[in-house]
Amino acid sequence: MQTSWIPFIPESASTYAPQVDALYFYLSGVTVFFTLLISIVLIFFVIKYRRRSLYEIPRPIAGSHKLETLWSVVPFIIAMSMFAWGAQIYFHQYRTPKNADEIYVVAKQWMWKIQHSTGQREINELHVPVGRKIKLIMTSEDTIHDFFVPAFRMKADVLPGRYTTQWFEATKPGTYHLFCAEYCGMNHSGMIGSVIVMQPTDFDNWLSGNASQQAPAVAGQQLYESLGCVSCHGAKGEGGRGPSLAGLFGRRVFLTNSQTVTADEGYIRESIENPQAKLVSGFGPIMPTFQGQVSPEQLIQMMAFIKSLQVTGPQPATSAAPSPQAGAQTLPTPR
Repeated sequence: MQTSWIPFIPESASTYAPQVDALYFYLSGVTVFFTLLISIVLIFFVIKYRRRSLYEIPRPIAGSHKLETLWSVVPFIIAMSMFAWGAQIYFHQYRTPKNADEIYVVAKQWMWKIQHSTGQREINELHVPVGRKIKLIMTSEDTIHDFFVPAFRMKADVLPGRYTTQWFEATKPGTYHLFCAEYCGMNHSGMIGSVIVMQPTDFDNWLSGNASQQAPAVAGQQLYESLGCVSCHGAKGEGGRGPSLAGLFGRRVFLTNSQTVTADEGYIRESIENPQAKLVSGFGPIMPTFQGQVSPEQLIQMMAFIKSLQVTGPQPATSAAPSPQAGAQTLPTPR
């Protein structure tokens, strides 16, 4: 297990971990500096202006506009530097690179179920290569969990009924702790795991040694066909009652309320579980809800399949996006 040369601070093993550490040390340094400064000034004033006789009357002290301005402006500048620095790191962490490899995470009391885009499954372990950007798409089957890898300075809530995305790029091979950082029940303390960072060649060998498992996109296509989704959401729009799925993911979709949304992971999930939430322009509210009838893993598989249906060339915003309401027979209840 990797350790840090600084006591009580975990190893820095991701690209943005040094940025988080630098901000942390800056905040700590400012805190220590002003704590010592105020303490020293306080002691100095207590000694210098102490009462020297029982009936001594202190001299009146006039205010100073320069001093008032100084101790108002300086803290403001320091506070704004903290805000700007923190915002820069936040936007860097939560803007996922487009070329990141996707890995799906489903939290469940009390384990982490992980599946790679090539189909390999893991329980409480996550194998990743050094130097590749990894995007985690996470959801929960039951209650709120929290995916926390201290060495990567990465921490994100994992919620039921929605997707949380987070990305990282590991910089050092090794095995690092994975915790659930949100109390999730009586065995919360046992919901731990490991992130195993490997050299790219070793990781590719590991993948090839577990190639017998089915990729999420393939499983999603089988669901798409077995559930009769093609009757309304044909890959090329042949269904008629519902919009085509081809090229949907990442595109803007026009709604009946004249608004537009981006077809991301959350939109796809909502379109299946709560069809009436966002009605797509040009299609009626004929699709029933499938809340609780499609498992979180099946939703991930359907989403992976829809992502795979990309088309070449630029795609304009369209009302022909797979609407939550289009086609009541699109996603029949799984048996």
